[in-house]
Amino acid sequence: MGHEVTLFTSGYPGCKGEEIIDGIRVVRRGDRFSVYRKARAFYEEKPSSWDVVIDEINTIPFMCPRFVDRGERIVALIHQLAREFWFYELPYPLAWIGNHVLEDRWLKNYRDVVTITVSESTKEELLGMGFRDVRVVPNGLNAETLDMVPPKTPAPSMVFVGRLKKTKRPEEALKAYKIIKEKHPDLHMTVVGDGDLRKDLEKCYPDVEFTGYLDRASRDAVVSRSWMIAVPGIREGWGQVVTDSNALGTPAIGYDIPGLRDSIHNGYNGLLSEPTPMAMACEIEKLISDDNLRSTFSENALKWSKRFSWDASAAEFEKVLR
Repeated sequence: MGHEVTLFTSGYPGCKGEEIIDGIRVVRRGDRFSVYRKARAFYEEKPSSWDVVIDEINTIPFMCPRFVDRGERIVALIHQLAREFWFYELPYPLAWIGNHVLEDRWLKNYRDVVTITVSESTKEELLGMGFRDVRVVPNGLNAETLDMVPPKTPAPSMVFVGRLKKTKRPEEALKAYKIIKEKHPDLHMTVVGDGDLRKDLEKCYPDVEFTGYLDRASRDAVVSRSWMIAVPGIREGWGQVVTDSNALGTPAIGYDIPGLRDSIHNGYNGLLSEPTPMAMACEIEKLISDDNLRSTFSENALKWSKRFSWDASAAEFEKVLR
């Protein structure tokens, strides 16, 4: 679009401190903890010609309102709040402090800053915290929407795609699978992704196929032939795997949580359930036992996915920046 863009981010072992990627200047300094003070030092190194500074907040903000002071416009980008995540990632009492004190205190600095988020769920939460100007720019699509629903597996099949960590709750999808398996012994489940929980989950569910990390083409092949994707979790900004799977003709069964209640149009491109394995199993059963419903959802999933693209999101994002 003709803009000059600098992306400041943390480094990693063996990385280049600075390089140009697709016309974007990428600057890497610090690690996951020191990147915040390194960002301020980078800003203060020399006068800049930036018009806009985007402070992307992933739990810990860069606190740009405290030091960006050369006339630049500050825009906050918040995909989701942490909230319950604290209790899954940190021990008590640190989790309590993070949930009840730190997040609210940090975000107070942004109440008067124009803020972009990716779903109405997060927008409502931010407005409830006192934010005054929140705009929704939905995520794009990481898969090309198919022209028609692809062939599915002969026997019932479901897939989980994501990091195997506590906050994604893959074990909840597996528990739902185990419940349904009793009634449908030919049901097959595939888990795509890697993480700390993988070894334990493989031991507990030996009949489940764990693929580990897959490249995009291999992942999409698994998803496209599955009858449905199971998406449990604590909260999401949007639920990228939902729309990506929809583009491949695969409807979603997800928990009724922030983010997923935006990406899953309940009763259209998938179903929402109460956040328990038993409730999810009941929704899975509906799709397995009703061929017409599943076929309709698959068709609707393709239609729904066509609403999203990164080009459209970029255009909406630029409108806010202007």
